[in-house]
Amino acid sequence: MGGTFDPIHHGHLVAASEVQSLFDLDEVIFVPTGEPWQKADKVVSEPEHRYLMTVVATASNPRFQVSRVDIDREGPTYTIDTLRDLRALHPDAELFFITGADALAQILSWKDVDELWDLAHFIGVTRPGYELSESGLPEDRVTLQEVPAMAISSTDCRERVADGEPVWYLVPDGVVQYINKHRLYAGEQAGSSDAPGAVVTDQDEESRASH
Repeated sequence: MGGTFDPIHHGHLVAASEVQSLFDLDEVIFVPTGEPWQKADKVVSEPEHRYLMTVVATASNPRFQVSRVDIDREGPTYTIDTLRDLRALHPDAELFFITGADALAQILSWKDVDELWDLAHFIGVTRPGYELSESGLPEDRVTLQEVPAMAISSTDCRERVADGEPVWYLVPDGVVQYINKHRLYAGEQAGSSDAPGAVVTDQDEESRASH
């Protein structure tokens, strides 16, 4: 499951659990984005913070793992590089890439898109009633999966923290404590680059998950 996870929330976790059960996956590997080139001119928390929040959020589920392949790779993060690295680590596994359906709608503009279909089956998680308008996607390599909890968004969580509002029950308890300890999002304003623990990326845009 790829995403910025800034922060990871219960929508991500419910989606991962639903897909794991429905597709009978051995495990779900959460892959926090390193340098999200689709987040041009936006405040993004440091990769290590996002990685550690994901570790905290997933620790209690034995079928959830967290990978550093994206945050340890230099340069902008592209899905094709993520999948190539995961394929190298799991050469015999059938890979499923879980992402948001809104991101999936833009997949034809992603880097090396033709190779993506050879590396993984794509699952777009979405709110009930969403219809994928993008045509030209291979039906045997793309699946939409409704997940009611996807109504939660990382953007809303960040804004609530910035406004001094609680995010309990939107994100896991351990992540709430991590955010408070490191003062993530506390001074964040739209377009601001001086929030604690944050950096501004200037990469071009590519939509990714879940976030």
